[in-house]
Amino acid sequence: MKIMFASAEVAPFSKVGGLADVVGSLPKVLEKMGHEIAIFTPLHGFIDEEKYGIREIENSKLTINYSYGEYYFRLKTAKLPGTNINVFFLDNSKYFAPFKEVYPRCIDTRYEHERFIAFSHAVIEYAKLLNFKPDIIHSNDWHTAMIPVYMKVNYKDDPFFSKTKNVYSIHNLAYQGQWFDDLLYFAQIDHKYVWNCWGLEHFGMLNWMKGAINYSDKIIVVSPNYAREIKTYEGGNGLDWTLNHNAHKLVGILNGVDYDVYNPETDKSITRNYDEKHIEYKAENKKEVLKEFGLEYNSEKPLIAIISRLVEQKGFDLIGPVCERLKQLDAQFVILGTGAYKYEDMFRYLSGTSSNIRAKIEFGAQLSHKIYAGSDMFLMPSAFEPCGLGQLIALKYGSVPIVRATGGLDDTIIGYPLENSDGFKFWNYDSYAMLECINYALGVYKDKKTWSSLVRSAMQKDFSWNKSAQRYIEEYKSIL
Repeated sequence: MKIMFASAEVAPFSKVGGLADVVGSLPKVLEKMGHEIAIFTPLHGFIDEEKYGIREIENSKLTINYSYGEYYFRLKTAKLPGTNINVFFLDNSKYFAPFKEVYPRCIDTRYEHERFIAFSHAVIEYAKLLNFKPDIIHSNDWHTAMIPVYMKVNYKDDPFFSKTKNVYSIHNLAYQGQWFDDLLYFAQIDHKYVWNCWGLEHFGMLNWMKGAINYSDKIIVVSPNYAREIKTYEGGNGLDWTLNHNAHKLVGILNGVDYDVYNPETDKSITRNYDEKHIEYKAENKKEVLKEFGLEYNSEKPLIAIISRLVEQKGFDLIGPVCERLKQLDAQFVILGTGAYKYEDMFRYLSGTSSNIRAKIEFGAQLSHKIYAGSDMFLMPSAFEPCGLGQLIALKYGSVPIVRATGGLDDTIIGYPLENSDGFKFWNYDSYAMLECINYALGVYKDKKTWSSLVRSAMQKDFSWNKSAQRYIEEYKSIL
């Protein structure tokens, strides 16, 4: 099969969350299975073209006429590291080149929509210019949700795409891409064809994700439990009716982890490599992390890590009501991430007013690897979690997850003391339920024999992409 991915972010070139990891990892396995892959993504202003060997394709200039004039793109390319997969970067001086972030914080919402409308439209045109005739176009989240709409409306009679099917992945239902319907004029999509409840209209607003759900041939979400949750009123973010109407094409497939990147046996970013037979080497990594964060090493105190986007979804509203209690725990905490200012300020405050909590309001891939390797526990108190990659990476590094049982967290973590347990779970979205779960984990940590067994159980779990990739192929074939 010829499979074309379109995504706002692709690891290792650009990364904000799990979307980048998926689009940077799944195609590797699909290629090994014998399929031809192409990936399209914006050339964000911060991407290091020299580092990745990104070069412009000759005669690649593309002009698209929109309501406000002509828009120009150029196409550049590089190989996805470790593969023969072509990653195509769409270079545009107005929409992507000026920014040092994938999703700039302080830009106009309409402008943000224009950026990804233009990108999605250009992706389709470049597929034709490159003569890459895909069997599957796999779009991801609202940023490329326009592609299934374009394909079923503007390109429905284009012979080049006569056999092409559309797959749409929802990595996070909370971000749907909503704005006023005058955007359709900019996008050159005829209002009369799509402005109804079976198309893009959603309570009087344009909703790109709703359009992709309605117009795609297959909808994939990133865990089986999340596929069930989003069809409920509580979990559907206003799209539960639409998702239930399209339930026949909705499937949940767990994300995997790229163990070529996340593996404590081979990871060059950490202080000392180790495996489940030598978990005692984690102590050297722990010492290094504590030194990095200005905390003293104490083998009797577990190190609890948070590596995350600091947003409401991730459950950080639970921290505030018990922050004084966290300061008193016989444990140390390190936090790495950026996000909403209120959470950044909260962790800065805790870092400056406690002896056991330290935060770095930044994100660095190398430091995150060190924290996975050096921490004893990994906290994810999410309000909702489509799949979650943090807990899967933590398992591989023997950092025992403490999670709220929601979405993919419930699918992937077996709570102690059940058979084959690999972490700790709490169910109620409540600060004191979280605190009680942390205290329970601290009690188990004191039993060194039990703890070592729990760490080994975690490290032996296999969440590689191989099994999940086969599921993707089955779903692709089902619609061809």
